Amino acid sequence: MDLAGLVVLIVGASSDIGGSLASILNEYGATVIGTFNNHKIDELYDTYKCDITREKEVKELFDYIKDKHEKLDVVVNCAALTMDNDIYDKSKDEFMKVLEVNLGGTFLINKYASLIMDRGVIVNMSSTDASTTYNVYEVDYASSKAGVETLTKIMAQRLPSLKVCALAPNYVDTASVRKMDQEFLKSELKRIGQDKLLTKEEVALKIIEIIINDDIISGEIVKLGDNFEK
Repeated sequence: MDLAGLVVLIVGASSDIGGSLASILNEYGATVIGTFNNHKIDELYDTYKCDITREKEVKELFDYIKDKHEKLDVVVNCAALTMDNDIYDKSKDEFMKVLEVNLGGTFLINKYASLIMDRGVIVNMSSTDASTTYNVYEVDYASSKAGVETLTKIMAQRLPSLKVCALAPNYVDTASVRKMDQEFLKSELKRIGQDKLLTKEEVALKIIEIIINDDIISGEIVKLGDNFEK
């Protein structure tokens, strides 16, 4: 993979997927900037603390990248929040907090990244829960990811010099999924027809494919998992 020399921002590099992606990109010679908020990450690459729900902090992040690295080639949005519970147990504050991080934060990253990118790729993380695999306990998460997909398509129209895509995987073997009730998870996998959890490495490699594969076009929502070709 020809990734040497690319400057890549991973938003939410403290996540399982973000950390795996950072390791692979480092191995192939890319310059990685990883953001974190509540969970500090090992400083194996350039790290930056940023709350993506605060517009001032997001603007300062991109000012920092422009000053230090002088360019930005790729942005990958891995930051996300889940607060799964039944609709009648969920408060409006909980619902809006998930949307603020997953959708509002993604909007701010897309907006300010585009101001310093002449060309390049933005990959927003969605989920098949946005369209087909949602369940009754994640009304806020599924709604936020549906919004991310629409946001991605609109940004692709608005930013013709950039390639803006979203990746929507099935269930991934991450810390948050491992904390789920395992009997419920097993029943969900059976319900949606997923044979096994995706690995974080599989997702990271798919993100890299989106970055380097010209056959994947701007505005595309790439699905990953059982019963999907891409």
